Amino acid sequence: MSDSGSFQSPFPEDKLIETRTRIREILYKTDLYKYKGRVSKLQGLTVEATLPKLKIGDLCFIESMDGTPKAAEVVAFKGDTAQMLLLYDGTGIYQGSWVATTGAAITVPVGDFLLGRLISPLGEPMDGRPLDLSKAKYVNVDASPPDPLHRPIIKHKFSTGVRAVDALLTMGAGQRMGLFAGSGVGKSTMLGMIARNSEADVNVVALIGERGREVKEFMENSLGEEGMKRSVLVCATGDQPPLLRMKCLLTATAVCEYFRDQGKKVFLMTDTVTRCAMSGREVGLAIGEPPTMKGYPPSIFSWLQKVLERSGATEEGSITALYTVLMEGDDTNDPVVDTVRGIIDGHIFLKRKIAAQNRFPAIDVLDSVSRLFTEICDPEHMQAAAKMRELMAVYQDARDLIDVGAYEHGSNPKIDMSIRMMPEIDQFLRQSVKDLVNMDTTIASLKDMMGDVRF
Repeated sequence: MSDSGSFQSPFPEDKLIETRTRIREILYKTDLYKYKGRVSKLQGLTVEATLPKLKIGDLCFIESMDGTPKAAEVVAFKGDTAQMLLLYDGTGIYQGSWVATTGAAITVPVGDFLLGRLISPLGEPMDGRPLDLSKAKYVNVDASPPDPLHRPIIKHKFSTGVRAVDALLTMGAGQRMGLFAGSGVGKSTMLGMIARNSEADVNVVALIGERGREVKEFMENSLGEEGMKRSVLVCATGDQPPLLRMKCLLTATAVCEYFRDQGKKVFLMTDTVTRCAMSGREVGLAIGEPPTMKGYPPSIFSWLQKVLERSGATEEGSITALYTVLMEGDDTNDPVVDTVRGIIDGHIFLKRKIAAQNRFPAIDVLDSVSRLFTEICDPEHMQAAAKMRELMAVYQDARDLIDVGAYEHGSNPKIDMSIRMMPEIDQFLRQSVKDLVNMDTTIASLKDMMGDVRF
């Protein structure tokens, strides 16, 4: 108290001004009223309501008849009416149900506590055990891809533990590859092999639209105890709503980004992108988007471009990705197959004909390619791989003549060489799910096998 009796603050004047400014900013951003709307229309999983201050991506809750809140996301606007899609079922929602918004997008908890766990696309545990959220960081599942100018050039190999891939379709750390196959050709089995044998610090597996019985099978048979220890599984089974299935790939990618920013080498496996795109088709058609090729709305192709661009290498770490694509009817010209193949950095085809010959993994080496192969492999490795590919191509072209006995030995030196080498090549490409292989040993075996081959 001064001599005149007025109060004098013990704080400097500039600090008081700064504090007042911050208080005004906080008060300006604070909603003094909580807005609520009412459901005006419910059709399938699409809910319409009028509610102020909504924006695309906001998470809302709709009150059902028994008071249970039903989660929904704002996906479109029709005039003053917001269109929302339910994340789960709409049981108990009625005409006039109250709708409230959180004012924020969907976020999920990430952290080291996710290792060895199975979670839903909303970050909820699905394995019957609670998550330790004491040190959790919450992230938006719909993040932006890294700045292209801050992506380092990929120079280092990434070992998958699959001989055919490491030798002939070598991947780089931060590369995005596609695994294209029809149903029942061995996609999930190959993913399990890579998850167990790869050099990644963390595996993140997105199981999208899977059959319910296959989830536990994948955890116990494909991954096993050792594979699960360094893996995070994000799952949305085929019976769940389409928006939740779409979120599965976004959530898995967000988990990868967390571990990548910790400086770790992350491997993302998605099974399958096709079912994710099908979910996007259901979402698009539900909100009135026009159908294009095979009924897919135009937005799904730009959505795929954005989400697939989020993986790759950054200055902190890397996300190496293998996106499986289900080819309906083994159609290589399917719009999703064609779109994904144009986005990623290489493709691996699994063929039913090769699987029928009991050669697993059923990789068609001649139709598959890694776009970074020449950038990350030494000249001797590239030469040996080129020789093996040429021998396989020569044998394939002459196979009909060889099988019917019409080819006469000595007519063509290349065909003679391919006939002599094919049993060894076939044995090299075969691999049991329990085989543990080393990348350096695999490449050394390839060079040694092709060392004496002369055309």
